[in-house]
Order: sequence, then structure tokens, then C-alpha cells
Amino acid sequence: MKPVIALVGRPNVGKSTLFNRLTKTRDAIVADYAGLTRDRHYGNGKQGQHEFIVIDTGGFEPDATSGIYKEMAKQTRQAVAEADVVLFVVDARAGLSAQDYEIGKYLRKLGKPCVLVANKSEGMTAGAQLVEFFELGLGEVFPISAAHGQGIRPLVDLALGPLVPPDDGLEEIADEPGVIKLAVAGRPNVGKSTLINTWLGEERLVAFDLPGTTRDAISVPFERKGQRFELIDTAGLRRKGQVFEAIEKFSVVKTLQAIESASVVLLLIDATQGVTDQDAHIAGYVLESGRAVVVAVNKWDAMDDDYARELVKRSIETRLGFLKFAALHMISAQKRQGLGPVWDSIAQAHKAANCKMSTPVLTRLLLEAVQFQTPKKTGMYRPKLRYAHQGGMNPPIIIIHGNSLEHVTDAYKRFLEGRFRKEFNLIGTPLRIQMKSSSNPYADKDD
Repeated sequence: MKPVIALVGRPNVGKSTLFNRLTKTRDAIVADYAGLTRDRHYGNGKQGQHEFIVIDTGGFEPDATSGIYKEMAKQTRQAVAEADVVLFVVDARAGLSAQDYEIGKYLRKLGKPCVLVANKSEGMTAGAQLVEFFELGLGEVFPISAAHGQGIRPLVDLALGPLVPPDDGLEEIADEPGVIKLAVAGRPNVGKSTLINTWLGEERLVAFDLPGTTRDAISVPFERKGQRFELIDTAGLRRKGQVFEAIEKFSVVKTLQAIESASVVLLLIDATQGVTDQDAHIAGYVLESGRAVVVAVNKWDAMDDDYARELVKRSIETRLGFLKFAALHMISAQKRQGLGPVWDSIAQAHKAANCKMSTPVLTRLLLEAVQFQTPKKTGMYRPKLRYAHQGGMNPPIIIIHGNSLEHVTDAYKRFLEGRFRKEFNLIGTPLRIQMKSSSNPYADKDD
């Protein structure tokens, strides 16, 4: 499970700049849950072999009692609750403020692992100018410059140190063969709980749960028509006697971690609201994670006229166009309509994600594609595609070898992707195409 780092501090101390630095992106918004945030953003960070989730928060005023500042404080508290370690960011140039005292007091009471980070420290003497921050009672002050990238690597090492086991925690428990790990993802109130309760009631659950820590997703094994599944819950399953109850809970971190843990994700959309920003962000995270995906539009029975239904379909085409490889189903979890075909698509997506593609077949398809449509010439260079082989599964990766492949356009890659998908019936899984150009043996030779 990826560790979670939350960035906390008053406004304008550079939290967002640090967030961008940790996630190595410009805007750094992996999931911006509008309506819930002001502002709480989630991103993926990686340093060396260690991956982690970063949460950026709005300016924190712990004692705010009204208006937008109260909402921002609420979101920051949620981020701190979800985190394994907190980076409390202060402004080294502006010095200590009353607001910093209040935040420090809150974090001390909480007792959660915390690193005090003095941002904007470039060109400053670590000792004399940072000594006032020791008054916060949070131990050593760690000077950095997020804007210039100074001190970032040691900071991450310090923050992750207690969270990473001595063996680096890089090994993962192998998936049990024949079991499909399934996560149901979607924003609150789209009907995840209803769907899960319907499944667990219908499919004669092999009833036991495997709770981990309070933040871990709960895993529920069950079987359908001889196929074993492991449901990674994101809605909040609780066991009451011999009956499972699903309680709609929204923890963004829990959802992101469930997506990471799954082999197939069922993305649930609410037909009555169409595709929202939150839906698009969750879908983007699924794609970025390389997970096989099936899209289901719930509450389809509530759409009683053709025009409303057409609008929903158009919103899916426009806003989720990047998931056009995924099977789409219109369902009603409450009325148990359309659920059978969803299971077939889940099994199909899992099979596609783990598809084995032979080198001779891939190379034949590549050469046929080149013969049908030659890649465009860029300046003096025309890419030459020579052969292809499989570089990985879940998601499938195809590596193409040749010369000047850095000049292959995205449009041509999409053309090749379409050919490969059709041949291997890759429905429901992302497909990665990587280009590897052969080195020129004469490039470094003297004339």
C-alpha cells in the first residue's frame, strides 16, 4: 500500500509548489474533487523505487467557524486523517505567524508523524534565521526551496523513512491465480453501496472479510458461475452478524489505493447527473494506473425519455473519450437490471489485460500497418519500424524497434493501437506502445 503524505500550512507558504515538485507535474492535479475541496488535491509521487500519494490542501485555519475558511479547515483535517505523515510547511522568509502557532498546536495534539518544513529557504543560513520555528514544538526544522528544488530528495527520504520497511517494501504478494481483483469506483451517491449489496445478496457470498488498518480497503471474496472474484470495497463494507452492510463513505485515498490494488475497475456513473468533473478525474486516475476498466451507468431506469438518455451518452463520449476502449453498460443496481453483461465485460477486460501476444504476430501486424500507411516524414527523418514484441502485461505493453522512432506522431501511434486492439480483441484494457530507436554505431565516431 502506498504511503500517504499530506501538505499542511497557512495560505501562500508554497504548498502547491512543493506538491508540483513531489508529483513532477505542472498543475499536479490528479484528482481535484470539486464540491468537496477548497482545495484538496491528490497526486502520485515517486522517488527512486518508492511511490507515494501526496495530498495538497488549502490554507489551514484550525479555528475557522464560518464561510470558506471553515470548509478549507474541514478538508485539511480530512487530509491529515488520511495521511501517514504530515509535512507542515512554513514560510522561512515571512517568519513565524500566529496562524502557524495554531496549526502547530493542532498537529501536536493529534500526535501524527510530522515534519516541519521551512520553505523559501534558498540563500538563508539554516541556524540563525530558522531558530524561531523551534517555538512550534515540532522538533527539527527542515529547510527547503520548493521553487528551486533544493532539499526535496532528503525531505522525502526523511518523511518516508519510518514508513518503508528495511527490505524497501518493493515486493508485493502475488495475486492468487484465477482470482479477479475488482474495485468499484465512483463518486459518492452513484449507487456503489446499492450495487455491492445487490451482488452480495444475489451471489451467495463466501462470507468473511479481511479488514486491515482503518484506512485499508476491505476485501470480500465471492464466486460467480465458477469464477472467483475479490471485491475491493470503496464504499465502506461493514459486517453485522452474518449480513454485510455497505455504507457510502468517501475517502479519496481509499478509492485511489483500491484502484491501485485491483486488476479490474468498475467505474460507476450516475445517469441522472451525467459525467461530472469528479467522474472524469477518477477515470483519468484509472487510466494512469493502467488498470482494466468497465464503465457502468447506474440509475438508467430513472431516465424516462430518449432525449435525456441521448444527452448522457453524449457526455460519456465527450468527457470519457479516453476510455473508448472500455465496455459500456446501462444498469439499475436497485432494480437489478443489466448486471449480467457487466460480469461478462469484467472477465473480458481481465483476460485482455493479461493477453499474451507473440512476437511474430506483433511484427506481422506492424509491417502490414506500415505497408498500409507509412509514418509521416519529419524534416530529414522518416521513422522506420522494423519489429515489435510484448514488453509486459496488465496493462499490455508493446515495444516497437526501429530507427528515428522519436518522430512517430501520436496520431500514428493511435493508428497502430487500433490495429493491435482489433487483432487481439483488447476490449477493456489500456494499451501502452513504446518506441525504441536503434543507436547509430557511427554517431560517436570521428570523421
